[in-house]
Amino acid sequence: MQKEITEDSSSDVQNGPRNFWGVLGKDGKLSDLPLAVKAVIGVLFIALLVLGISAVYGTVPAGEDPGAFLDYPSEWDFRWEVIKAIDGVVDWVVIHWETFFIGIRTVVLGILIPFRNFLLWLPWWLVIIGTGLVSWRVTGLKFGIISVIFLSLMSLMGLIDFLMLTLAITLTSTLLCVVIGLPVGIAAAKSNRFDSILRPILDGMQTMPSFVYLIPALMLFGLGMTPAVMATLIYAIPPIVRLTNLGIRQVDASVVEAARAFGATSWQLLFKVQIPLALPTVLAGLNQTVMMALAMVVLASMIGAGGLGVEVLNGLARVEPGRGIVAGTAIVFTAIILDRVSQGLAKGRQTQRVIA
Repeated sequence: MQKEITEDSSSDVQNGPRNFWGVLGKDGKLSDLPLAVKAVIGVLFIALLVLGISAVYGTVPAGEDPGAFLDYPSEWDFRWEVIKAIDGVVDWVVIHWETFFIGIRTVVLGILIPFRNFLLWLPWWLVIIGTGLVSWRVTGLKFGIISVIFLSLMSLMGLIDFLMLTLAITLTSTLLCVVIGLPVGIAAAKSNRFDSILRPILDGMQTMPSFVYLIPALMLFGLGMTPAVMATLIYAIPPIVRLTNLGIRQVDASVVEAARAFGATSWQLLFKVQIPLALPTVLAGLNQTVMMALAMVVLASMIGAGGLGVEVLNGLARVEPGRGIVAGTAIVFTAIILDRVSQGLAKGRQTQRVIA
């Protein structure tokens, strides 16, 4: 009995408010304070901080340097050294890796030029009818009619050739994104360590302003369509890498174990089980990649890419708002068609998966 009384009394003493925070919060924890009290404390802290800084600045005579205590010391600024170092690395790469970049330019133009020539060779009426048929079969009759209307309006505005150039750059970039992004996404799904290394790189690629990608592409490849394709590739590849990784990781573990139990090899497991089941997610990543590639057309026109982006750029440079609005509307129409068609493909694969 005496032991119980002692324990009860000791617990009362421990739980009692013994300091300022104990009076305000439970067990002296700041996180247990009421929201109003936290707000008042935060306002008081900011007010005291502002008053303290103002008092320090008040001690500085008018027109004099406040000193390193208040202003960042200029001798600590190494920005120009970093800029010069980066410029030096770029110059060294341009000089010593010229053959490598010529090879990349040859590959890109080997895909892009025939594709562009083929699209420009197609009759305008065949482009409209073919796009309408594809849209009808993939998404439905209603959107098939809408896509025909969109392309007819672009033809009436004289933008069909600009559209073909834009599609050539966009689809070439998307093709390269798929060729590079799928293996990288599969490798990330197979290795947690590689995934942890790749994730911050993809975060940086997606958060970097898209205009910045034009600088190294222009330095390494010069003006023209090749730097536009490479800048678009870097900007648009993260979604397909991420969603390929995610789709393979989300495949049901019991299905994978069943395939292994039946003696499937690693390649059979990947190509006959994991990729088919992950294909709807991969196609969703492809949809995002296409949209991001199309979003670069205006910026890519600044380095000689051509296409609808040139019309937008000319409307801006010549202060012709109508020209820019017409070309911008055509880009919107193109984005809607590509988005709905790629989404329709992804939904079709999802439906086949559910039925199977």
